[in-house]
Amino acid sequence: MSIKISETLTFECETGNYHTFCPISCVAWLYQKIEDSFFLVVGTKTCGYFLQNALGVMIFAEPRYAMAELEEGDISAQLNDYQELKRLCLQIKKDRNPSVIIWIGTCTTEIIKMDLEGMAPKLENEIEIPIVVARANGLDYAFTQGEDTVLAAMAHRCPEQNFLNNKKQEIKDKKIKDLFSFRFNETEEKNTKFKNNLINKTPLVLFGSLPSTVASQLSLELKRQSIHISGWLPAQRYTDLPVLGNGVYVCGVNPFLSRTATTLMRRRKCKLIGAPFPIGPDGTRAWIEEICSVFGIKTQGLEEREKQVWENLTDYINLVRGKSVFFMGDNLLEISLARFLIRCGMIVYEIGIPYMDKRYQAAELTFLQTTCKKMCLPMPRIVEKPDNYNQIQRMRELQPDLAITGMAHANPLEARGINTKWSVEFTFAQIHGFTNAKDVLELVTRPLRRNNNLENLGWTNLVK
Repeated sequence: MSIKISETLTFECETGNYHTFCPISCVAWLYQKIEDSFFLVVGTKTCGYFLQNALGVMIFAEPRYAMAELEEGDISAQLNDYQELKRLCLQIKKDRNPSVIIWIGTCTTEIIKMDLEGMAPKLENEIEIPIVVARANGLDYAFTQGEDTVLAAMAHRCPEQNFLNNKKQEIKDKKIKDLFSFRFNETEEKNTKFKNNLINKTPLVLFGSLPSTVASQLSLELKRQSIHISGWLPAQRYTDLPVLGNGVYVCGVNPFLSRTATTLMRRRKCKLIGAPFPIGPDGTRAWIEEICSVFGIKTQGLEEREKQVWENLTDYINLVRGKSVFFMGDNLLEISLARFLIRCGMIVYEIGIPYMDKRYQAAELTFLQTTCKKMCLPMPRIVEKPDNYNQIQRMRELQPDLAITGMAHANPLEARGINTKWSVEFTFAQIHGFTNAKDVLELVTRPLRRNNNLENLGWTNLVK
């Protein structure tokens, strides 16, 4: 069997199974991001063991999450679910007094048809704390989609944009635009600055959970282009959720938030800015440019900013240029990471991805094609819900220099002479924006640098 690399993007779908990390792991970063929250995972002992091992939190750390452990009596409907959850939530209120309690549904709550959405409003009225329900089960969702379900649920709790005030703002903006048509005596530069300062009052909300430092970096990059961000979803505090509604523009920072994007457009009537995602200097520039184009602002100094970052990455790029990589698929960041690595000169044989919304990632897919043509490299094959057995057969023939894979397959692949990198590391690393592009290449090149060091030591028998 010979595998032909296509010159156009090809899409395939295989078994439909999700070979990924469990989506309830989103608790790991969301409980730290939303500082006044408490996460209650409703599941079995298996879920508890997973959280203990995956999150690695000491018992003395008192993290803001807990397990509501389902036992035989719960599953066989011998116990009253409502009373049990009420007891736990009252205990949480007494001990931690959070601004919001977020219930995370699991595979078991789906299988036994536990009505979390039905119980939450009644219990919320009783204990006087908002309860948000998110179904982050591994039957329906892949790894990072756990965050997607939480943000989609929280979008319903955001304050409503006042329609009347919005109309007044539109009339005001129109008057300002009309004013420009009569300012012939001013220079074009002054007109542009005046326009940026006055017209850019339209609300812009960014959605996606990022560390505070990374969120600040992206906010600063947009501020340099005279764009003000009116809020983030999620905010650092539940009480500071952004105002949403008709006339509010929203833009995502992560490619796995398609459900949140749909909720914001259909339920909250927001306007989605479809842009590539700010991963890598090329993606960050394209993301900023798309936002600026929607607001009618001409970008300033972006090209020089991107060029400077690429110059700082020269040592890494020299190491990866011409090397090949194979994405097995795990965290839904694969398309954006592949596009960035292709821009660095790597050959991407295949992009495995658990789930892909082509509408939400349309701009990223177009950018991927453009990047391949620009770099004169073959276009990768995109496989949704890949079959791991078939992937290993393809890898055996292609022999990539690096496989980015889930933890379950890393050691077996290493034993077969294929260098690997855990995909989960890209999920927890800071990879967004101009300044963090180095961290992506640091992760990618680590196995390659390790092999170079082994060769220099003369341990060639350990190197493929």
